[in-house]
Amino acid sequence: MLRVKNPVLPGFHADPSILRVGNEYYIANSTFEWYPGVEIHRSRDMVTWEKVASPLSEKRLLDMDGALASCGIWAPCLSWSDGLFYLIYTNVRSWNAGAWKDTPNYLTTASSIEGPWSDPVYLNSSGFDPSLFHDDDGRKWLVNMEWDWRKTGSHQFSGILLQEYSTEQKALVGPIQKIYPGSEIGMVEGPHLYKKNGWYYIFAAEGGTSYEHAMSVGRSRCLTGPYEFHPHNPLLSSYGHPEIRLQKSGHASWCDTPDGRSYLAFLCGRPLPGTLDCVLGRETSIVELEWRDDWPYLKPAPGEELFPSGAVRNWPADSFEPPVILDEYRKKGEFPPATKSIEYRFDGSAIHPDFKNLRTERDPEVYSLTSRPGFLSLRGGQSPVSHWGQSLLARRQTDFSFSAETKLEFAPTSFQHLAGLCWRYDETNQYLCALTFDENLGRVLKVLTFVDRQFMHYDPVPVPGDGPVWLGLTVQVDSGRFRYSPDGKTWRILRPVLSAAVLSDEFGGMGFTGAFTGMFCIDTLDYTARAYFESFKYTVL
Repeated sequence: MLRVKNPVLPGFHADPSILRVGNEYYIANSTFEWYPGVEIHRSRDMVTWEKVASPLSEKRLLDMDGALASCGIWAPCLSWSDGLFYLIYTNVRSWNAGAWKDTPNYLTTASSIEGPWSDPVYLNSSGFDPSLFHDDDGRKWLVNMEWDWRKTGSHQFSGILLQEYSTEQKALVGPIQKIYPGSEIGMVEGPHLYKKNGWYYIFAAEGGTSYEHAMSVGRSRCLTGPYEFHPHNPLLSSYGHPEIRLQKSGHASWCDTPDGRSYLAFLCGRPLPGTLDCVLGRETSIVELEWRDDWPYLKPAPGEELFPSGAVRNWPADSFEPPVILDEYRKKGEFPPATKSIEYRFDGSAIHPDFKNLRTERDPEVYSLTSRPGFLSLRGGQSPVSHWGQSLLARRQTDFSFSAETKLEFAPTSFQHLAGLCWRYDETNQYLCALTFDENLGRVLKVLTFVDRQFMHYDPVPVPGDGPVWLGLTVQVDSGRFRYSPDGKTWRILRPVLSAAVLSDEFGGMGFTGAFTGMFCIDTLDYTARAYFESFKYTVL
């Protein structure tokens, strides 16, 4: 039996919201401070997933200038009704700053998943992780977790709120009701409502976002509750099973296939061997559900039975049977890998959707494919610790071992001019390989490291002449090294050895993203220097 190996969306793809419309499946993921906002993939078989243009690509829809790391887009919800896609999202403006969180929630719609998306409708700010439920009587209901600043610890997650949404008024209307307190696990968030066989079901994340993460289920005959807990709560969690590959499992959503099978998309993390550090961030995996007595359960893998104690498996399997298996897969006897090597060229009309920038709409004068045809031109921006105007274009790290290479043309005339290759988590934890200028040596390469807000830079390496320079990064599981070449053939390795663990949620103490690699240009002199990148190559090792 052919089975798809998890995760289906490797690398930083947190908080999946899965949806089926007709014969197509969609998954929307959080993007936090990365722009454009909300990552969307679609598939016809849950095996291969195609990236769709991110919907929040204009400042009218999303502006995160000044947002701290791991603010921005939290847990979007994608739904479909009345011939429209409904996208609900939070633009978190502050968090992890004592008792308070600022979490304005918005709604935008589109008749096509490619857009255009409507001007955002402001909904509320009472908590984050909003989700829209379309009842079979035509009414629409918003649920979100409530944040109570008066309380401490997990009690600030004070339950799930419900309020009706009026499409005519484009506003929330009627009373606010607290319908679900969460289980004893605590920290209830990420709610989704569903209806099946006359039952209302609430799926909610609990236990925080790390190794105690879980997803609980409740059901009720009435939308407003009370909701009884699943007899084997939580439905999904990796907690207590350090031996399995997919850790941190939780925050999930469900959809049915046209023939009535049920699948659950959930987030998980894969730590570096022997550590708790998930450099790839929180990823998206899928499991099939089965129903017993109108309750969902994880469908056992082939050969699995109920355990002798009567307990039910609630930790995720490494793989699942997809709803559709194409003949080409049957002939090969395997599915294609979830990641692949790719060389990006910049001779087209648009930047590849794998690349993201930080916090706000791309200025075409800063990110240009036309100022020098065949090249990506980056105009120098603010420093690598700025939350406002960095000129940076990067893609997710999706593999434990990979290499990244770029061909750069850059003529710095000041030490305040830097351009090159980055490997980063956020402003406080990142590595740069920068072509810059030294008053005594001329053009030089320098490695800059930012580790837990401690900045270091290493001895300059002279780069004679003014021609192109090839820069590379090779990562082997837990460590990486920058390298450079004057001709793209002969490479010199640069010091130091770089720890991959630094680029994880766990290292920083609290964060929600993952490692990226890409290109940057800095000009803290006057924002006019330009760097030209002819290509960028990502190779799975």
